Amino acid sequence: MINSAYLLALHSIPGLGPIRLKNILAFYQDPRQAWLANPAELIKLGVPQKVAYTLLQTRKTLNPEKYQESLIKLEIKWLIYDESDYPALLKEIYDPPSVLFYQGCQEILNKKALAIVGTRRVTGYGRLVTEKFGLSLAEAGLVIVSGLARGVDTVAHQSALKAKGLTIAVLGGGLKKIFPPENTTLAREIVEQGGVVLSEFAPDELSLPGNFPARNRVISGLSRAVLVTEAAEDSGSLITAKDALEQGRDVYAVPGPITSDLSKGPLLLIKQGAKLVSEPAEVLEELGIEVGNTNQELRKQSQEKLSVVEKSILENLTTGEKHIDEIVRELKLSSATVSAALVKMEIYGLVKNLGGGNFVKLD
Repeated sequence: MINSAYLLALHSIPGLGPIRLKNILAFYQDPRQAWLANPAELIKLGVPQKVAYTLLQTRKTLNPEKYQESLIKLEIKWLIYDESDYPALLKEIYDPPSVLFYQGCQEILNKKALAIVGTRRVTGYGRLVTEKFGLSLAEAGLVIVSGLARGVDTVAHQSALKAKGLTIAVLGGGLKKIFPPENTTLAREIVEQGGVVLSEFAPDELSLPGNFPARNRVISGLSRAVLVTEAAEDSGSLITAKDALEQGRDVYAVPGPITSDLSKGPLLLIKQGAKLVSEPAEVLEELGIEVGNTNQELRKQSQEKLSVVEKSILENLTTGEKHIDEIVRELKLSSATVSAALVKMEIYGLVKNLGGGNFVKLD
């Protein structure tokens, strides 16, 4: 693309979304001509009068070449839609971003990726489930994509990093305005470990509520499939799942406790045709990836995280199938302690609930 500085300057104008910007460039061919265009011409091309006026005012204060130089100094790179290094999978969606700003290793944007999304109000159950899938899928070689938001997104990125894997964070604002601010360190760790932090929004743009639906389509657009681990019925992660279906991607959902409002999102998706998954191996099988020893390695790591009490309960199950009441009686623990530990170990894949209060240790 000639005159990338002028394209980046055009992209910084609020209201010039990917579709309008593509229409303008198709008409003028050269971004510099579009930047210098008469506002009246732009209005005829469908640009709102307010946006055309903003462009006119911005031209008085913003120098495109200096703007581009400022991004380079900040080590912010960019990908342009009609250039060869633009992510191939993202290019397939209806309205791919005209420009992607990013930091990190651009090559991973074309690796096989899966999105893990869910509620910002993650529970202990949701955290364990997200960590279980994130660790195992990253270990299997999948790039984990999420939105760097609080809750499930944060756990998904952290799990990929723990597995020494790769992860992509897609922001709802600019790279200079990481949100939430407490994830600034996480964003840096993602880049340092070979991942990518990216956004279609200009680097100085704030993470406004209206930006997140657009952000969600990029999350699914970069991914072969989307996994929802925990979410309410009105969660933004269901928008990501809807985008995925419209983009021809698969959607997986993890069932949760029926008493929890944060299980209603995955349950709704399952009713609508999403594939129910309870083990990472099921996702890998759907994507045609060899499972190998991933589950065994994950169980080994999970056992190391158990408390002394939890390890004693797991050890108690080495003699075979037992009822929860039997474990309580033999270890002289409370029912609540044993129940919570068994739920945790079931999520980690260390024990199996056989129904009726009976549990068995998995090899």
